[in-house]
Amino acid sequence: MSAATTRSRTPDRLCAEAVDLARAAAEEAAAPGVVGEHSGLVSEGDRVVTHFFECKELGYRGWRWAVTVARASRAKLVTLDEVVLLPGPDALLAPEWVPWSERLRPGDMGPGDLLPTDAEDLRLEPGYTGEDEPLPSAPVSEEMAELVEAEDAELTAGTPSNLPVAPTRGSIAAVAEELGMRRARVLSRYGLHVAADRWEDSFGAATPMAQAAPAPCASCGFLVPLGGSLGQAFGLCANEFAPADGRVVSLSYGCGGHSEAAVMPKPPQPAAPVIDETRVDPFPLRPAPDSGSVPVLADEDTAELGHS
Repeated sequence: MSAATTRSRTPDRLCAEAVDLARAAAEEAAAPGVVGEHSGLVSEGDRVVTHFFECKELGYRGWRWAVTVARASRAKLVTLDEVVLLPGPDALLAPEWVPWSERLRPGDMGPGDLLPTDAEDLRLEPGYTGEDEPLPSAPVSEEMAELVEAEDAELTAGTPSNLPVAPTRGSIAAVAEELGMRRARVLSRYGLHVAADRWEDSFGAATPMAQAAPAPCASCGFLVPLGGSLGQAFGLCANEFAPADGRVVSLSYGCGGHSEAAVMPKPPQPAAPVIDETRVDPFPLRPAPDSGSVPVLADEDTAELGHS
């Protein structure tokens, strides 16, 4: 250890005794009544000492007022260097800053919020490859386009310079647009695996709901199949009473709302009534002539017997 290092770690006597100067500077910088007792000092170098005072301000538990004093070589006058509020060993500190991309959680986005994606996002890959280059038969060749770019020039109206450097028709982007491939980036294999793991954790075979289910979703009538490779393991639940309604579920997931788990029986049909009391049977006032219950008589004969 050198002599200079030894001198720098030994507090200067005059600077160490300047406690009153340090306290006055701290009280001037702080609010009244928040500078506490002197809690120590430390040597910052040759004739440079920092005094610490307790901070009594609410919300700054464990913080200290640090006042640095110094003096010139062979001088007896101690001068003020700086006054700052620093955290102590047991200070109450704010949590470590975390980027917004790592703080964001599912469900945090609201109406009007934008979520940008990194250009090198591992979950995405190009939807189509290639660059927008002119066709080999284009009037403006690739060499001419490179020359224009190198000379920092512009193609002005005229013939044949009025033609675009990269014609829209025939470019990779134009062909992709015609084929319906309007997405510049699609899910990569990594993105598919990450999404599948997330859905499996939420609505998979290991969940308590699936463990108690009578049957898996693969045999449920409310399951809407998915296209692509994800359809081999996942589907969409369309049962409004199920806990996963409108969610992507694993085919091995299940719940009590399975379409075939409990089929309600048809209500029993009552037997036909023996006597139909819902109809009125007509009874004629006179017997029918062909009934055979009474002899057929003329009206004159019945009048003699006093019948009306």
